[in-house]
Amino acid sequence: MSERGAYRVLIVDDEQPARQRLRELMDNDADVADIMEAENGLDAVEAILQKPPDIVFLDVQMPGLDGLGVIDTIGIERMPVTIFVTAFDQHAVRAFESAAIDYVLKPFGDQRMQSAFARAKARLDDKQVREFGESVLKLLDHRHLEKPFLDRIVIREREKTELIRTESIDCIESAGVYVALHVGAERIIHRAALGELVARLDPRRFIRVHRSTVVNVDSILHLEPATHGEFDLVLRGGHRVHVSRTFRPLLEARLGQPL
Repeated sequence: MSERGAYRVLIVDDEQPARQRLRELMDNDADVADIMEAENGLDAVEAILQKPPDIVFLDVQMPGLDGLGVIDTIGIERMPVTIFVTAFDQHAVRAFESAAIDYVLKPFGDQRMQSAFARAKARLDDKQVREFGESVLKLLDHRHLEKPFLDRIVIREREKTELIRTESIDCIESAGVYVALHVGAERIIHRAALGELVARLDPRRFIRVHRSTVVNVDSILHLEPATHGEFDLVLRGGHRVHVSRTFRPLLEARLGQPL
């Protein structure tokens, strides 16, 4: 919990009216001291890492990195107490209910949201937080079974279609509406959004180290210090990747030790 017993809240939704509606509700809650906003999954990840909130209102369906992708990226053990805000129909919502996860169905009423927020505040008890994390983990496991991680990426060219094994990829960099796949000394351009592609990759293998870069942990050869607590990774193909301070904690959590 934040200082003076007040809560820091993060609202994540790609629709501005939805964020505004939630902000107005939170402004009227005496327990809320600070309200942050993020309009996409990647901004949410940065906000959680830089200034961890107590409670997150997380939209499930967003372009690029969606709500569950945010949890995949941050990791269950680092994720704040979360209320899913979803436009899923009642059938899909049963998946959340069966995992005992708080959710609010769009369009939501004030009373329904206030009730969910009250439960979220109650969940800040250690035991309830652990139970919440376990229930989210069940949902993520279910999601991965339905949509398995990519083991190959299809690259279509004029004269051929190539299959790139994901384990052979050293890193992936954003290049506008494309991504650059670094495979050894080769740089392969693929039309895809970085967030959408990363959501299909195994988070145990691939970790975001910069807003525009994801690396294969198995490809890291060594680290070289840069400036102000930042450093560069040297990968097996010879490519160098900069690690920003924002995403350094994710790499440390993945490696299980400080850098």
